[in-house]
Amino acid sequence: MTSTTQGTAAEAIVAELGGPDNIISLTHCATRLRFVLKDGTKVNDKALDKVPGVLGAVPQGGDRYQVVIGGAVQSTYTDIMNLPSMKGIGSGRLSDADVKAAERAKARGKFAWLDSFFEYLSDSFRPLLGVLLGASLIIAFAAVLDALGIVDFRAADKSASWVFVDAMWRAVFYFLPIMVAYNAAKKLNIDPWVGATIMGAVMTPNFTSLLAHDAKSLAASVPGVGCSTNATLGTVSCVANVFGIPMQLNDYGGQVFVPLIMVAVLAPLYRALKKVIPDSIQMVFVPFLSMIVMIPLTAFLLGPLGIWLGSGIGAGLAFLNNHVPILFAIIIPLIYPFLVPLGLHWPLNALMLLNIQTLGYDFIQGPMGSWNFACFGATAGVLVLSLRDKDVQMRQTATGALAAGLLGGISEPSLYGIHLRFKRIYPRMLVGCLVGGLITGLGGGLKTGAFAFTSLLTIPVFKPMVLYVISIAAAFVTAMVLVIISDYRTPEQKAEAAAERAQAEADLALEKRGPQAIVSPVEIPAEAVATTPTTEIATAVAGTVISLDEVPDKVFASRARGEGVGIVPTNGTVVAPVSGVLVTVAGTGHAYGIKTDDGVEVLVHVGIDTVRLKGEGFSVAVVKGQRVQQGDLLATVDLDVVRAAGYDPMTIVVVTNTKSLTAVSPIVGKDVAVGDPVIGVTR
Repeated sequence: MTSTTQGTAAEAIVAELGGPDNIISLTHCATRLRFVLKDGTKVNDKALDKVPGVLGAVPQGGDRYQVVIGGAVQSTYTDIMNLPSMKGIGSGRLSDADVKAAERAKARGKFAWLDSFFEYLSDSFRPLLGVLLGASLIIAFAAVLDALGIVDFRAADKSASWVFVDAMWRAVFYFLPIMVAYNAAKKLNIDPWVGATIMGAVMTPNFTSLLAHDAKSLAASVPGVGCSTNATLGTVSCVANVFGIPMQLNDYGGQVFVPLIMVAVLAPLYRALKKVIPDSIQMVFVPFLSMIVMIPLTAFLLGPLGIWLGSGIGAGLAFLNNHVPILFAIIIPLIYPFLVPLGLHWPLNALMLLNIQTLGYDFIQGPMGSWNFACFGATAGVLVLSLRDKDVQMRQTATGALAAGLLGGISEPSLYGIHLRFKRIYPRMLVGCLVGGLITGLGGGLKTGAFAFTSLLTIPVFKPMVLYVISIAAAFVTAMVLVIISDYRTPEQKAEAAAERAQAEADLALEKRGPQAIVSPVEIPAEAVATTPTTEIATAVAGTVISLDEVPDKVFASRARGEGVGIVPTNGTVVAPVSGVLVTVAGTGHAYGIKTDDGVEVLVHVGIDTVRLKGEGFSVAVVKGQRVQQGDLLATVDLDVVRAAGYDPMTIVVVTNTKSLTAVSPIVGKDVAVGDPVIGVTR
C-alpha cells in the first residue's frame, strides 16, 4: 500500500471501530492490531472487514477487538497512532518512560523530601547526557591516538591544533557547573539564567586570576592572598582577603555539588523576592537582588561548603578503594543496577567528575564498566533468543538497545526496554556484574583520567587497559550465556510467545493467500489433479457436531478463518476430512491444512489454544507435502492430557477459502462417526 492508502485505511479502521472517542488503547503483535474499546457494540464489523488491508475483524469478548492486518501491521499501527484524532490515546503497553516511573514509584517512601531530593539530582544531570556522551567519545578518540603514539596528550608543549582538540571536550566538563545550575534552577521553577549567571560569576577569568599553583607567586601578584598545601590530598588551598573578609579560593570548573547547593538556596530567595516585589519591576529587581545576595554567598560560603562535601565523600571512597580494592570493585557494579532505575546514580557520577578535578583520575568508572557490560550482555542474550524464536518485536528492541550500549555506553534502552519488563534477567545480570567486579578487584582496580561513558569506543581511556577488557568481557559473556541458557521469560511467558508466533504465522499466510486463506500453497503435481469436484467434507473426528457460533474461540466463531463446524470429540483419532495434499502440518500437532485437487482448502484445528501444549499429548502421523486420502490418520491425541492441562479438545474443521466458493453449508446438530459428512460444498 502507498502511504496515502495506508493513511486512508488507518482512518477507516478507526471510524468503523466507533471513532477515536471509542478507543481506549491500541497495541499490536506481529500481525494483529489489538484494541480496547469503550463500547464494543459500536463496531461496524462488515464495513471494517472491507477496509483495504484488513484481513479479518475479530471481536474478543467484552470490549476487546482484534483487526488482522498481516505483515503491514507495524506501519498500519504507526499510521493510526499518528492520526491527529488519536492524540492522547494510550498504547496499552507501558512505554520506557512508564517503566521508569513505575520503578521509581516503588522506591517512594514516607519521606517526600527524600524523593524530591533524588529527583532534583537526577533532573539536574539528565539533560546533559548528550553533551557528556559527545565529550567522552572525543576523549576516547584522543586516548586511541595517545595509545598509538601519534600524539602525547599529556605533554605540556602540545601544538595549537591538539590544544584546540582538548578544548572541544574540556568545554563540557569545565563549564559543567553552569549547565548543572541552569538545569537545577529550571527543575525548581525559577529563572534558569539567574542560576547559571551566579555560578558563572565564580568561574570568570577575574575570579580565577586569584588562583595560582603556589603561595609565593600568588602572594607576589595579588596582595592579601595566601595559600597552603594539603599534604594528604596534595591540593593547594588559597584564601583571599575581600573587603576585610577571608574568602577561600577554589577552581570551580567541573564541580557539581556547588551549583546543586547554590540553586537549592537560591530558589526560596527567588520566590520570596517575587512575592514582595511588584510585578511591573520584577524583571529587573528579582534577578538583580538574587545576584547581589547569592554571588557573595556562593563565593564565601556555599562554594567552599560544596568543595568540602564532595572532597569528604570522595576521600571516603578513595580510602575504601585503596585499602579494600576487591570489596570496592565488587560493590560498585552490584549496586548500579538498582541505582540507575531510581536515578540515584547521578551522585556517583558527580563524584567521578570531582575525583578527576581534585585527584587527576577517577577510580569509580572502571568497576562501573562491569555493570554496563553485564547489562549489555544480558541484552545480547535476549537478542540471540529473539532471533531463534523469530520474535520480530523483541529482536528490534534488543538490537537498538545493544547498539546504544556497545557504541554509546547508554544502559537505559536495555534497562527500561527489556530488563525491567522481564524480572528473570536481573539475577543473571547480577552474576555478570559480580564476575566482572571480582576480576577488577583481583587485578588491583582501574583508573581513568577522563569522564567517559563505558562503551567499546572508550576502552582506551582505562588503565590498565588489559584488565579492563578482561573484566567487561567476562561480565558481558557471563550475563549473555546465563540468559541464553535459562531464558529471560517465565514458562508462562514462553508459552504465550509461542502461541503468538503460531498465530502470526497463520495470519501472515492468510495475508499472502487472500482474505480467507490460511497457508501458502504447496505445489501439487499435475498428474495428481482429479476431475471429480469436492462436494462434501467429512468429519475429522468422531463426536457431536456443533455450529461455529458455539465454538469458544472468537476467531473461528467470527468466521474469520472461513465457514465450518466444531466437533466435540469422543476419542483422539484425527483423520483427513478430504483427499488432497497437506500444505500445513503444525509442529505442535494441533493444526493441519489440506488442499484438495480442485482447490478447496480445509483446516483441521485440534483443540482451543492447544498450541500452548507444545506437542504434549499429540502423536503426529503425517508430514507437510504428503498426499492423504479421506479417512487417513493425521494424528492421535490423548484427550485426557489435553483436558488435564486445562484446554478444550474441541476440533474445528473449516473451509478457509469459503469466499471463493458458491456455498459452504455446515451440517450440525448430530453425532457422527469417522467418514460421515459435516460440510457441504458448492463450487
